[in-house]
Amino acid sequence: MTRPKPRLIAVEGVDGASVIAAARRAVDAPPRGGISHWDASGVFQDLVVAEAAAGKPSPRTLLLLYAADLAFRLRWEIRPALAEGRTVVAAPYVETAIAFGRAAGIPAGWLTNLFRFAPRATERRFATMALRRSGKDVDGFVGFVCERMEGGTEGRTSQRIAKAANTLLRRAASREMSSRRPKRR
Repeated sequence: MTRPKPRLIAVEGVDGASVIAAARRAVDAPPRGGISHWDASGVFQDLVVAEAAAGKPSPRTLLLLYAADLAFRLRWEIRPALAEGRTVVAAPYVETAIAFGRAAGIPAGWLTNLFRFAPRATERRFATMALRRSGKDVDGFVGFVCERMEGGTEGRTSQRIAKAANTLLRRAASREMSSRRPKRR
């Protein structure tokens, strides 16, 4: 019997509900696998219970925490499953964090260096959406960090950062789709 080929599927997006739905669809497709969710380490839940005196973290601090959480996910969830030949869906993976960072004004080089440790996904899927105009725009990683980060990041509001991150992911999805199209001769 042949061993299944391991696959790492990255599902990227600003809206957590859309990302989870896309991740579930990816897991339901054969060969079955599992989902690795952000905050598997619980580091972001620690932010929820932190006292107000702790202050609000900067976008860089939030990205460092995401990288630490991703390292945890890779060590305890993703790499062991891949070593067993299983499919793993990372929801979200690297692109979502990079889009948040770029939207918050973090230089691309800093972000590239930060996530250099993460292996390239076998496949990428994007769960982009049209953001609502009123109320809470997004949930998931981007919504969570936008609600908790220090305000006034270079004049950007959290709502604008979420919208800008969504736009960056839409562009990445477009590039991904155009690179899959067969070239005309």
